[in-house]
Amino acid sequence: GGGKDGKDAANTDIHKIIRMVVEKNYDPVIVFSFSKRECEALVESLHKIDLCNEDEKKLVDTIYSASLDNLNEEDRRLPQVVNLLPLLRRGIGLHHSGLLPILKEAIELLFQEGLLKVLVATETMSTGLNMPARTVVFTSPRKFDGSGYRWISSGEYVQMSGRAGRRGKDDRGLVILMMDERMDPAVAKDMLHGRSDPLDSAFHLTYSMILNLIRVEGAEPENLMTSSFAQFQSDRNLPKLEAAAEALAVARDAVEVEDGEAVADFVNLRDTLAVLQSERRDILNLPAHAVPFLQPGRLARVCTRDPRSVSAEAASAGEDGGAAAVAAAGVGAEWGMVVNFERSGTEYLVDVLVMVSEQAVEKKSPAAGSTVHSRFQIKSIDSSGDDAPAADADGGDTGSEVCEPRVVQVPLSQLDCLSSVRVYSPKDLRPIEARLRVQKSLAEVLRRFPDGVPRLNPEEDMKVEGAQFRKLVRRIEALEGMLTRHPLAGSETLPLQLEAFSKKRDLALQCKIAKREAKAASGMILRDELKHRRRVLRRMNHVSEDGVVLTKGRVACEMTTADELVATELIFNGTFKELDAEMCVALVSALVWREAGPDIGEVKLSEESKEVHNKLRDTARLVGKQVSECKLTIDVNEYVDSFRPDLMDMVRAWSTGTKFAEIMKLTTLFEGSVVRAIRRMEEVMRQLGTACRVIGETELEAKFEECSAMVKRDIVFVDSLFL
Repeated sequence: GGGKDGKDAANTDIHKIIRMVVEKNYDPVIVFSFSKRECEALVESLHKIDLCNEDEKKLVDTIYSASLDNLNEEDRRLPQVVNLLPLLRRGIGLHHSGLLPILKEAIELLFQEGLLKVLVATETMSTGLNMPARTVVFTSPRKFDGSGYRWISSGEYVQMSGRAGRRGKDDRGLVILMMDERMDPAVAKDMLHGRSDPLDSAFHLTYSMILNLIRVEGAEPENLMTSSFAQFQSDRNLPKLEAAAEALAVARDAVEVEDGEAVADFVNLRDTLAVLQSERRDILNLPAHAVPFLQPGRLARVCTRDPRSVSAEAASAGEDGGAAAVAAAGVGAEWGMVVNFERSGTEYLVDVLVMVSEQAVEKKSPAAGSTVHSRFQIKSIDSSGDDAPAADADGGDTGSEVCEPRVVQVPLSQLDCLSSVRVYSPKDLRPIEARLRVQKSLAEVLRRFPDGVPRLNPEEDMKVEGAQFRKLVRRIEALEGMLTRHPLAGSETLPLQLEAFSKKRDLALQCKIAKREAKAASGMILRDELKHRRRVLRRMNHVSEDGVVLTKGRVACEMTTADELVATELIFNGTFKELDAEMCVALVSALVWREAGPDIGEVKLSEESKEVHNKLRDTARLVGKQVSECKLTIDVNEYVDSFRPDLMDMVRAWSTGTKFAEIMKLTTLFEGSVVRAIRRMEEVMRQLGTACRVIGETELEAKFEECSAMVKRDIVFVDSLFL
């Protein structure tokens, strides 16, 4: 949840903190925020603060003016350039990736000269720049990591807080941490005194890497992979994986199930019923049926894990499709409340308030030694926050478990069912008090319906029709009858027998996964992926059956900034050749710009750009299908949608000579983001030109050189102040 009042309160607090810091001579201060928009809002809230005297203001004017010497008059009148100077003259700076590069450099110079007393920045400011301060302020201890909000790790805290204290000037640094919610002591202890983030290899295979290694005599991809840090980490982790697999095997064999055959028969019936119920759930979760009922306040039963992930894990362990379906169908579910929903590409994401526990610290994944950040686990709505500390697999204490109502985002497929009951949903769910009130409301609903919360009727409420669905419902009813008539149905020992059977089966699956991971770690890393990628290169005529790099492969070798397979196909299918230079620039922008945005159908495009983008999508779909058929994990639709058209009309206008101020009216993006995108485009066009030269396409090479010259101008490519 969010609200204006909450933001105003935060801005008032930061105003008071900065006043206190300046009055006590604890400046300069860096204020870290984890959002570019929040940085902008914080700076706007400081409009009444003036920290520079007249001499300092003259110095700021001189340095800022000198920094802009290389800009033309139109660029000097850009809103971001004009609006920044009054802020800097008051001793307040702003630093994030959305700023124009030359402005960021000017701000860094002013801060290093001591002319900026307050610098509001994102965490990128804490890495790679020698810009210490006396005080550091965190506006929040939580950050969004792409899937949800989490506490910042110990390594991130140390990196940012380490900016406090200047060598040779301060005997100590001051760190102020602003809190907007309760932090568990174990979380705080780990953040302040925990170990640093582990150094893990990010080694991965690319097609251009494989092709470049193949065409060099004696430089096989396998040699590079076996010499990598990732291979070293995998070898070092092997004994742990083998020990874990052995421990799971011993634990599995130690579990005994009384009257095992009868229990297995009962479980088989129950599993079949669960699979059919999951099929019904899949039908009810189709957007046409479920989305109209995702109003705020509606009760929803949420699976503790996404059934698709559970099914994929079971399949990765070598289970067949039936066993994987049973594993997915057996996922538990708990009640929560719908808060909001949004569409992301072809998938719907639902914000739900549920009771969750969050592990207080990070722990090692048994798979490859990689760090797994603490994630939410969905609990019963009646859970309290007094759970006992959890123990790690090797007996170590991983910290206490924090259990509280929280809003989390789950895919629509993770909803088990929707209720006909709705409760009041506060507009602002950020305060813990508001979430606790909702939790009490949900607990009261569960208390009033001891036989089960009423659910939406599929046929009467959700309007699900069709003979197939009615047949599925009849099969479910028949299986429910068979279960009630089973000899074990009324047995007092049945719960204990089922618990033992389930435990044995879960341990068997975990053991199978552990053995598979140990076997994979005992050999060369990424061996199967390399084999599948080589198959892709052969099928798309980049490499011959004898492993010789062909003409298409020589082109792909030159592409390192954009998708090499799609870019190569666009050259060879004549798409680039039939377009004029301006449309080539627009097409390259779709190859480069991969950031998330609105649905592609909602992006406003000219007819020419739309036609060119459709050709790109057709090419990407062809490539995606080839990759999928070669057994590499890829969602073809997501892959196609990743080629975004958001910048096509804007960069086309830029290539025709339109001023930067004018093209910024065509987008809501930050200026710095646009500059980075155009610079990457120019790099891709140089690579495309080099690739065309390699294969003798002189006409196409000249076109890409022209494209590069068209975009390489003005503020986008102004020289750095540090050169």
